Amino acid sequence: MLDPRELERRKASEKEQDFSKARQLLVDLIALPDLQAVLDDEDCQEAKRVYTQAPTLALLVLQRLGGGLTLTAAVQELIKHHVDLLPRNRRVEEGTLSQNNSAYNKARQKLPLQKVEAFSGAICDHLAASSETVWQGRRVMILDGTTITLPPTPALKKTFPPATNQHGESVWPVAMLMVASELSTGCVLVPEVDAMYGENNSSEAAQAERVIDRLPLDALVLADSGFGIFRVAHHCQSRDKEFVFRLTASRFKSLKRKATLVEDEAGFRTWHLLWQPSSHDLKNNPHLPTDATVEVFVHQIELEGEKDLYLLSNVEADAASLGELYLRRYDIEFDIRDLKVTMDTENIRAKKLDTVMKELLGSVIAYNLVAQFRRQAAELARVKPRRLSFSGVWLTFQHHLLYAPPQTFEQWQATYAAALVSAANRKLPNRPRPRSSPRLAHPRRPKTTKFQKSLRKKKERKPPD
Repeated sequence: MLDPRELERRKASEKEQDFSKARQLLVDLIALPDLQAVLDDEDCQEAKRVYTQAPTLALLVLQRLGGGLTLTAAVQELIKHHVDLLPRNRRVEEGTLSQNNSAYNKARQKLPLQKVEAFSGAICDHLAASSETVWQGRRVMILDGTTITLPPTPALKKTFPPATNQHGESVWPVAMLMVASELSTGCVLVPEVDAMYGENNSSEAAQAERVIDRLPLDALVLADSGFGIFRVAHHCQSRDKEFVFRLTASRFKSLKRKATLVEDEAGFRTWHLLWQPSSHDLKNNPHLPTDATVEVFVHQIELEGEKDLYLLSNVEADAASLGELYLRRYDIEFDIRDLKVTMDTENIRAKKLDTVMKELLGSVIAYNLVAQFRRQAAELARVKPRRLSFSGVWLTFQHHLLYAPPQTFEQWQATYAAALVSAANRKLPNRPRPRSSPRLAHPRRPKTTKFQKSLRKKKERKPPD
């Protein structure tokens, strides 16, 4: 019979052998009970295979956590810092695993897209549903659209046609994304992805409806004037979702003529309206019932030195509080910037549709992991998550956790606690009002143009005969 102390020592040894800091990082951040089941690998029939589904999926996320690493760089980081993700294999144990990226590239292409979708969906939905109520006992989700350009391969140009004008077709395939961001933490749901141009293009309204269907049950939808239309409002009502949308000045004037004034205070006015679709709405949205109505409140809010703010809502709340809430809509501008620019998601290198979607989903997972880490650090600092710099927290995440040397479970716990303390000090200036930083589009110039200009300059510098 084994001595109890020897039995405990063996159990601890087995625990250390099975410990993977990359997997533990997911567990510590997400606390999703079924996460391990999602990560469980398939039975590998090929004894020599190293890049099975679980490490391939994890490496997709680690690529983006590393700032958009190339395949070769990702494999090198895996071997250097995360070899514990790989299954037990002679080459892994002897340290002779090749740093060539071909095996990982094949595994990435072979990995089922449904596996990546299930993994990313489970994480994003769990984080959104576990967020705090931030406004009058409600959880708030902000909607907004954005675009990314992709490598100009025939397959991607067919799925996501480039923009066209009177001079012809541009170079880059354009994908349109609809993002839903949680107001408090900045965590996002898996975005809707469609073509922006071409015969099979989509619209922001159609994408918004699909995102609204996936929002947490008690979530309030916050969006700008592009969504303040009858179609989206009616869809929210049919899904029992409360909403606050901005209105354009022209639509506000049109609705006000049919509405009843119910509140008139200094700087604020509110009207009640049973909104019915116009003939234009019915013509462009044949799925709408002809007798459809939406009960809404229309608000006019006077802003000092600025144009009036017009809001549409089905929430029974005063105009002043709704105006303060709407000012937080600009937070999604920073979330999209961090997802696209800070984490370099706008420069996806994949050349096939299937792989592009996997990289995009991996980017969303990576972004949410950093956002969740910021959320934990904010709790430690006793501030709101958005008071901490996303890029600063991400750097802490990388240097303290992602590139940490091999450790025991106890050492990992101490490292994780130290990383939280470091991230909690990454505070932004405490501004009295949210800063509005509109996203700017900078079109890429085709390389051929650059080469032609360079050649022309050389000719200009060439001395005359």
